[in-house]
Amino acid sequence: MSKQIQVGSVAVGGGAPVSIQSMCNTPTRDVEATVGQILRLEEAGCEIIRVAVPDVEAARAVGEIRRHIHIPLVCDIHFDYKLALMCAEQGADKIRINPGNIGSRDRVRAVADACKERGIPIRIGVNGGSLEKELLAKHGGVTAQALVESALGHVRLLNDCNFDNICISVKCSNVPVNMRAYQLLRAQTDYPLHLGVTEAGTPTMGILKSAMGIGGLLCLGIGDTVRVSLTADPVEEVRAAKQILSAAGVRRFGPNLVSCPTCGRTQYDMIPIAREVERRLESCDKNITVAVMGCVVNGPGEAAAADVGIAGGKGEGLVFRRGEILYKVPEEKLVDALMEEIEKL
Repeated sequence: MSKQIQVGSVAVGGGAPVSIQSMCNTPTRDVEATVGQILRLEEAGCEIIRVAVPDVEAARAVGEIRRHIHIPLVCDIHFDYKLALMCAEQGADKIRINPGNIGSRDRVRAVADACKERGIPIRIGVNGGSLEKELLAKHGGVTAQALVESALGHVRLLNDCNFDNICISVKCSNVPVNMRAYQLLRAQTDYPLHLGVTEAGTPTMGILKSAMGIGGLLCLGIGDTVRVSLTADPVEEVRAAKQILSAAGVRRFGPNLVSCPTCGRTQYDMIPIAREVERRLESCDKNITVAVMGCVVNGPGEAAAADVGIAGGKGEGLVFRRGEILYKVPEEKLVDALMEEIEKL
């Protein structure tokens, strides 16, 4: 089990629920726009939010942003250690910075001391696109070993400053390399790990890559907090993260819909019915399993573990609960009957 750190009100690692993160794409200096986006992300289920801090103006906005939101705020900083110090003073809940990139040991110690004084963890975030040149030469490019060596080098810099409140990520856009890096890292350290596949792309392919790279690691018991990186509205990142966590069996977010893929035995128009059930379940927050099956012969048996479900026949269908058939209704009333049974649960 990993160590546990505290990011504001959210525990990360040490057996705590795997938390969902996202990152604003608004200019951080625009407080109104940034707060507005964060509030939308909160509503979608985001639990930790990150903002970019490229300059002094953005750093000065951190305190005002923090006062208007309800989830922990992470400040993403590159190279300028003074921005990290400003964000710590402004009330950041976590700092994302690589100590090896900010200059002298005195600068690293200044950031470490400021964060230690306020109980602020630091995320070391290694990306394949910004690996040190010497590591790229040593390992022949972006490899899992290079990513891990970079991360542990940054860890040592903080440890030398007597700082241990650390979270680590080792991201790249190559899914197999990404997964291998996290596996190697978990074998070498017990710091909590922030999972993600960087530059995953637009939702069509990005969600697929993230489901493989993040979901695969979660199924192996690796990972303490996640961010799905998509070229899209950040709300889509949160929705995708919830789906991945649910599919990996790590957390539940409302109903789990199971449905068969249809075959030659299907005698009713099942596909639009399954989509309608999915649509209606969007507003349901019950942690239940709902089944939409295509065959009245095998459906109730195959979906016996479902809390409630339907299985269609020619012009009609069955409503069942945990494998037990309740009653038969015409096809056009199947969805309504199913929703009524869900209401009873």
